[in-house]
Order: sequence, then structure tokens, then C-alpha cells
Amino acid sequence: MRALRRSYRMILVLPAAILCLAGRPAVAQDKSAQTQQSPAAAPAAQPAPEAKPADVASPDAILAATYDVISGPPGDRDWNRFYSLFLPDARLISTGKGKDGAMRVRSVTPQEYSKLAGAYFQKNGFFERESSRKSEHYGNIMQIFSTYESRNTAADEKPFARGINSFQLYFDGKRWWVVTIFWLEESADNPIPKEYLPQ
Repeated sequence: MRALRRSYRMILVLPAAILCLAGRPAVAQDKSAQTQQSPAAAPAAQPAPEAKPADVASPDAILAATYDVISGPPGDRDWNRFYSLFLPDARLISTGKGKDGAMRVRSVTPQEYSKLAGAYFQKNGFFERESSRKSEHYGNIMQIFSTYESRNTAADEKPFARGINSFQLYFDGKRWWVVTIFWLEESADNPIPKEYLPQ
């Protein structure tokens, strides 16, 4: 999911260090204007394309498919495959520090993610893989802390970034779905704890 942050920065400003998408400054709004306006209706969620059965047969399969579909050399990604992994109203949520040091959160739909990250992928290679996992499972819900490593090419010895993707998964009796991916990139002042690294 790191590509979302990178692509967002490419659209705006490219600083020396890649900032988290969540660092985008919030747009200031007038309180009186907020109270006078009716809240906008949420857009209707689009139905997901049919998934490849092998991609959604198990938690292992859907995580592997999520990492696989966003990884590759510069060029297009299979966005229909990407969308097929997610519930229609799923969210991808990044968090991290803004330029002012305050923590921020940014939430997008899979379609919004594809527009932001897709522009970056057209010009840049991006390979993300899981290096470690901690899971909890109850009934038809599952949460997974998936430690990730991001590289510019599959052959790169060292990742340019690491962090944790928190996956929330749902089993509907026939297949698994991604409900949410909520992630935080590792930083010097917030290293990944030892229990979330390969043992």
C-alpha cells in the first residue's frame, strides 16, 4: 500500500523523503458553513468484479493476491482483479505524521486507490511482499498484521520501506473478502516491534 503514499506525493510535491498520504493537510472549513449545508449522500458502492476462485479461497490466498496485483515493473496493473478482492464499500486507510508532526489518517476506496497509485505505477516499478504475519480469527472474521517490505525491483536486496498492513477479512460462506487495509510505514522514531518481524 506504500505506493498510494508515493503516488500521492508524485502528484503534489516530491520531497527528499517519501511522506505518508495521511500527511496531506486537511482542508480548513468554516463551521458555520458546515452547519448550514446538508451532508452529501454517500456514493453508491460499485459491485465487485467476479474474483478468480483461487484468489479468494483462503486468507493466505487473498493476501497473496493483494500483494501480487499491485506489484510489478512500470506499467498497468490488473485493476479488475484488485477490485474483485474487496467488498464494494471497502476502504484503504493510511496513517502517518504530516509535516507538522501531527498524526493524520487518509481513507480511500479501492477505485480511488487505483487512480492515485496507477499514475505512479505507469512510470515506476513497485514490488511489495509480506515478510511476517500475526493473525487472529473468530467465526467469519479475521484480522491480520502483515509486515510488508517495498522494493523498486524484485531483485533489490534491501527494501526502500517497511511497515505493517492491518488487514480485516470477512468470509461470506463462499469466499473471503478484504474489508479494510489500514497501514503505517516504519519510521526512525517508530521502528517495527520485534514480534512483527521475521523470526
